[in-house]
Amino acid sequence: MRWQTFGERTIYDSPWVRLTLVDVEVPGHGRIDHHVVRMPMHAAGTVVHDSGRGILLLWRHRFITDTWGWEIPAGRVDPGETPAQAAAREVLEETGWRPWPTRPLLTYHPANGTSDQTFHVFAADGAIYVGPPSDPSESERIEWVPVEEVRSLVLAGQVRDGLSLTGILRHLLAPS
Repeated sequence: MRWQTFGERTIYDSPWVRLTLVDVEVPGHGRIDHHVVRMPMHAAGTVVHDSGRGILLLWRHRFITDTWGWEIPAGRVDPGETPAQAAAREVLEETGWRPWPTRPLLTYHPANGTSDQTFHVFAADGAIYVGPPSDPSESERIEWVPVEEVRSLVLAGQVRDGLSLTGILRHLLAPS
């Protein structure tokens, strides 16, 4: 069933996030105010897989959840930038590796019941080392992790963020 909307009111707004109340009619339940998190910027990440090295991952801490985990290089899509350009830029900035041309892997909404956030995930078949990352604050360490070990990390709960987990699982499902 399709929910019908009648308007939207902003509660909080910043360049990073907007919280709104949407006046919506839920079939069979009437009208309600539904909280929605609007994300003005999309995010893009890349699963960089080199057949001889494995998958390029970052070991990093996330202060919001106070957790450590393995992640793929990723970040926001800047104004005037395509998701593919952002994905390649983030790999270089965060790792010092320039990925081979990227190809789309999937686009999805990680919390579509409460947010319009959009993640674009790309794949690259290898990369060339350019130098140290331009933003060393992104991770504790950067490693090429063999695919079998990546599978073990996923099963052990060491890949904790949704963008990385979804991208890696999609890549492992059908690398094409």
